[in-house]
Amino acid sequence: MDNIVGPKLRLLRAKLGLSQRALAKKAGVPSSTVSLVESGRTSPSVGSLKRLLDAAGLSLGEFFSQDFEQPQQVFFRSEEFTEISQGDVSYRQLGCGQASSLQILHETYQPGADSGRVPLSHEGEEGGLVVEGRLEVTVGDQVRVLKPGDGYLFSSLLPHRFRNIGDAPCVIISACTPPTF
Repeated sequence: MDNIVGPKLRLLRAKLGLSQRALAKKAGVPSSTVSLVESGRTSPSVGSLKRLLDAAGLSLGEFFSQDFEQPQQVFFRSEEFTEISQGDVSYRQLGCGQASSLQILHETYQPGADSGRVPLSHEGEEGGLVVEGRLEVTVGDQVRVLKPGDGYLFSSLLPHRFRNIGDAPCVIISACTPPTF
């Protein structure tokens, strides 16, 4: 049973268009629970699985009897991107980041907006291209201001931060592997 629960849960969640965090919040379980179950690093208790399935509108029987496989969507219109943030920074995700080993984002930073005062650090790699505006990127002890056409690529283990230092919105197309949002 263990080896089918994670992949089935991932497919169900993708079919419902929910992020791992959204499903966990809806189910009232820690957000790490969904990630651990989907990756096969833990087996959910019957109670935990039932809470997740209740949040998804399914019974245990329906979960194990249904096939959630869908043809993989290849092309996406702009309106099909998933907004995974709010406020002065917009992260619009192409496809379902958890269903892929690559996450692609259309990012918009309003003037003065940043990724947070505390630098980010996580497993993986990320890169991006500035399409519009100016972006100050800090990676480790390096700081650079990028303009349209400039890009970045680095190990995400290095502490990093992004900040729009211009007077207009800054637009970036970025990629991250593995997905982190």
